Amino acid sequence: MYVDDLNIIGSPEEIRQAADYLKSEFEMKDLGTTKYCLGLQFEHTKGGIFIHQSNYIEKVLKHFHMNNAYPLSTPMVVRSLDVNKDLFRPPTHNDEILGPEVLYLSAIGAWMYLANNTRPDIAFPVNLLAIYSSTPIKRHWNGVKHILRYLRETSDMGLYFEWHENAKATNLVGYSDAGYLSDPHKAISQSGYVFMYGGTAISWRSTKQTLVATSSNHAELIALYEAGVSVYGLDHSYIMFVNRVD
Repeated sequence: MYVDDLNIIGSPEEIRQAADYLKSEFEMKDLGTTKYCLGLQFEHTKGGIFIHQSNYIEKVLKHFHMNNAYPLSTPMVVRSLDVNKDLFRPPTHNDEILGPEVLYLSAIGAWMYLANNTRPDIAFPVNLLAIYSSTPIKRHWNGVKHILRYLRETSDMGLYFEWHENAKATNLVGYSDAGYLSDPHKAISQSGYVFMYGGTAISWRSTKQTLVATSSNHAELIALYEAGVSVYGLDHSYIMFVNRVD
């Protein structure tokens, strides 16, 4: 039997008991505290754990020959209020669709892995550009390269999880928001939410709404509902976690 790397999460005593049991049943080598797993890097400090993907970002930048590109401080350009000048507008019959030689899908997939793990700051632009995965044109590809330049500037950013002596005193807090008619070309609004534990984001999402909102209030209620649906399972996991820690 071959078993790949295994991570154990729990209190020090629970981790020790689990490791001792596994060693008694299987040939196993304890590599100690996790420092790298599935492209995620873990830096342990006295105050907490910093999780980032700087090595992953560097590899992807080299893959797209953007490792020496000019860095940018924002993940996307400011969108024009004129729908005909919006850089993220859908292609028209006059626009040339990019072929497979342009690695648009590959770039979107690489950034989705980042946006879903340690970089909520790129969730919106990645979601926006992913819409055109089947029909990308040059201005959409420029948006992808903008994200690449932004990530070159911010490759060392990540999530810091601070240690808390009393887990029950640390609340789970959520926020939701909506961009009314953020896609004016299809009259569709955008939902976004983030849930934070101990001041750090642990769950987030940015996505197009499936219903056509009739007002900004309507769009906000849809976003709030979507956040509420997501928090149901998250809240149960949170309760189980704090009870185990305490």
